[in-house]
Amino acid sequence: MSAVITGRMTHRHEGDLVVFHIGMQINRWWRPDLWFPAFAAMPGMLRELSVDPDSGLLGHQLLFGRGGPYVVQFWDSTEKLYAYASNPAQRHRPAWARFDRAARKAPGAVGIWHETYVVARAESMYVSTPRMGLAAATDLIPVQSRHDRAQARLEDGRTRV
Repeated sequence: MSAVITGRMTHRHEGDLVVFHIGMQINRWWRPDLWFPAFAAMPGMLRELSVDPDSGLLGHQLLFGRGGPYVVQFWDSTEKLYAYASNPAQRHRPAWARFDRAARKAPGAVGIWHETYVVARAESMYVSTPRMGLAAATDLIPVQSRHDRAQARLEDGRTRV
C-alpha cells in the first residue's frame, strides 16, 4: 500500500482530461469460464498502456462494484482512447473480439459497460490518504488557504483541467 500523505492535498493538471469508466457485470458468478477470460484481459491492457508514455493513459484505479470489477481511467484525450480501443495490433481489440464471441454463446452471463466523460474542470480533495484517483494520474499539490473550499478550487483556473 502506498504511504499516507498527511495534510490537505488537491490535484493540478493542465490540458485535456478524459475520465473513462469500464466495467464488467457478472450475472452468472458460477460460470467463471464465461467471465474470467474478460476479467483476466484487463491487467495486460493496463500494463500495455502504462509502459507507453505516448498512449494517452494518465492513470487508472481498479474498483469493485455491485456487479463486478471496474476500472476508472484518466486519459489526456478521447482521440488516444479511441485509437487504442480500435487498434488491432494492441491488446484491446483482440480481447474485445474474444469477449464478443464468448458472450454470444451464453447471452446474459456477463456484460461489459463503459462511460466516457470529457472534463472541463475538476475539483479534488485528499486528506490523509495515499496518492489516489485523479491526484495519482496528475500532479499532487498542497491545498492553499485560498482554496480551502471545494467551490474555490473548482472556480480557480489553477485546478482547471
